Amino acid sequence: MLYHRYVNEFDFRWNTRKLNDGDRTKLAVQGGARQAAPVSHDHAMNQLFYGDNLNVLRPSPKDNWPGIKDESVDLIYLDPPFNSKRGYNLLFKTPKGHESEAQIEAFEDSWHWGQQAEREFDELLHQKQTDVAELMRALRRFLGENDVMAYLTMMALRLIELHRVLKPAGTLYLHCDPTASHYLKMVLDALFDHDNFLNEIIWKRTTTKNDYKEGAINWPRVHDVILTYCKDTTLAREAKIFHQPFEAYDEEYTEGFYRFTDAHGRKYGSFDLTAPGHGMRGHPQYEFMGVTRYWRFSKAKMEELQKQGRILQEKAGSVPRYKRYLDEMPGVAIGDVWSDIRPVQGLGGEYLGYPTQKPLALLERIIQASSNEGDIVLDPFCGCGTAVHASQKLKRTWLGIDITCLAIALIEGRLKKAFKTSCAFEVHGLPKDVDSAKDLAKRNKYQFQWWAVSLVEAQPFQGKKKGADTGIDGLKFFQDIDQKEARKIIVSVKGGENLKADDVRSLMAVREREGADLGLLISLAEPTKGMIADAASAGFYESPNGKKYPRLQLLTIEGLLTKTQRAEHPDYEPDLNFKRPQSEPTSKQDGLKI
Repeated sequence: MLYHRYVNEFDFRWNTRKLNDGDRTKLAVQGGARQAAPVSHDHAMNQLFYGDNLNVLRPSPKDNWPGIKDESVDLIYLDPPFNSKRGYNLLFKTPKGHESEAQIEAFEDSWHWGQQAEREFDELLHQKQTDVAELMRALRRFLGENDVMAYLTMMALRLIELHRVLKPAGTLYLHCDPTASHYLKMVLDALFDHDNFLNEIIWKRTTTKNDYKEGAINWPRVHDVILTYCKDTTLAREAKIFHQPFEAYDEEYTEGFYRFTDAHGRKYGSFDLTAPGHGMRGHPQYEFMGVTRYWRFSKAKMEELQKQGRILQEKAGSVPRYKRYLDEMPGVAIGDVWSDIRPVQGLGGEYLGYPTQKPLALLERIIQASSNEGDIVLDPFCGCGTAVHASQKLKRTWLGIDITCLAIALIEGRLKKAFKTSCAFEVHGLPKDVDSAKDLAKRNKYQFQWWAVSLVEAQPFQGKKKGADTGIDGLKFFQDIDQKEARKIIVSVKGGENLKADDVRSLMAVREREGADLGLLISLAEPTKGMIADAASAGFYESPNGKKYPRLQLLTIEGLLTKTQRAEHPDYEPDLNFKRPQSEPTSKQDGLKI
C-alpha cells in the first residue's frame, strides 16, 4: 500500500475509553504476555507504537495523546522506504510438505503526487522551519509534481518532528539509498544546518551482481547511504557521546609495523616522534637526546617516555623513535565506508523474512557508537524491529513506531523469543477492548484482519489486498506428537457487528476444501446458539496424544483479549509459523521492569 495513501486511511488513535485517570490503562507486553499497565509518557519505559509516525510524534489533545516530548531522545535511527518503486512481499516460515502460500505484500515502496501530498506540502509551507519551506519550494519548481517530490514531502514533515524530539547533543542516522540520498541531504542541511553534518556512511550491503548480462549500462549497485547529523556538534563534542569503534589490524600490517618482540614476548614497533609539517602546526622545537627537531610531544612528555623505556635510539645522534606495543593499540579506527557487515539475508538464523531487514550488527555499531547505556533510542520506521532488538540488547530504552499491525506483531514475537521474560514494553495504538477493535475494523479492515490473526499467532494469508476473497484470512501450522508432517489450521476473521449463520457453514466448507485439520472463526460479534451447534457438528480432531480438539472453533475478540479463550490444538513445535530470532542472554537488565 502506498505510504501516503496509508497515512490518509489511517490515523493513530490513543484507543482509550473516556475513563478517569486512575482507571485509564494501556496495553503492555511483558515477555510477550499482554497485561494492563499504567500510562507512561516520560519514556522511562520501552514503548512500541502502531500508527502513522507523524501522528505518534505530534501531540493530539483530541486523542488525549501528549506526543513525543521536545528534546527527549538521544539517538534516532530511521530506515524509511526508499521510493524504489517496488512491492515487498513478507515471507513467513512454511513447514515442509506445504506450499509457500503464506506471503503478503507488506508494503509498496512507491509514492505518487496527489491530494495527500498536496496537503502535506501546504503544511510544510506554513510550519516554523522557514529554511525547509524555502528549500521545498525550490525543489518543487525543479522536480515538479512527481513521485520523488511526493516522497520528499512525506519525509520532510517527519524529519521536522524528529529534529524537534532530538536532544541538543543527540544524533540522527538516516538510512537511504543513492536514488534519493542527495535530495534528503539537502533537506537535512536545511533542517540541521550543514555545519552539523557528520558523515555520509557507505554500507556495502551486497556483493557485485552481473547486471550487465541483463543489459544494464550502470555499475552494479551494491551500497546504501547512511546520513549522519548532530543537532549541535559543539554540545555533542562536549558531552563526549561518540565512541569510536575499531577493527583488528590485518596480518600484513602487524608484520610490517610490529616486527619486534621484547623479552616478555610482547610485539612492538618503532614509530616516528617528529612532528608533521616541520612546526607549521604549532608543535614545539627543542633538543632531545642530542637531536634538535620539531617534536610531536612536549619535552616533559618525552622525558617521561624515556624514563618508561619507550624511546628507542639506534646510536648516538640518530633520531629517537617511539616504542609502541601492539597489545596497547585498539585496532584500526573504522571510517565511513563499512564493508565488514554482511547483509542479513546471508546470516541464516537472524533473517526473519522481512523484506528490508537490516543486520543486527549494523544497528549495534550505530547504537554503541552514538549513545550510552540508559539513553533513549527512537526508530520511527521500525519494520521488523532490528533497531529495537539492538537497543534492548545494549541496555538502551527504546521507542519504535510502525504503520502496520503486521510489523508490530512481528516485533512482539521477536522480542518474546529473543529475550524471554527479560524485556518489558508497552504497546500503544492497537485495540485493547471491543470498542477500540470495532474502531479499527471500521477504519481499515485489512489492518484489523492482520491484528486479529496475530491474536492466535497465525500468519496473515496472501492476497488480502487484491483478488477474490478465498474465505481465508490467516494460516497456522502445528506439529502433532509422533507425526512427521505439519498440520494446517485456517483462520477466518469477521469484523462486522453481526455474524451470519452462513459464516460458520462457509468456514466448514473452506476447511474441507483446503484439507485443513482445524478452522478458527474470529469475530467481533458473539455467535448464536445455532452457530455454536453448527460448529460442534464438525466434530473433533483426534490427536495421538489422546486429546480431542474441536475442528471448528468460534473465538471472539473479547475472549482473546481477556484470555478467556484461546486456539486449542497440539503444539509440539511452536516455531513452525515464524522464523525464530537469535536468543539473547535472559539475565536481568538494568532499568527494565521484569
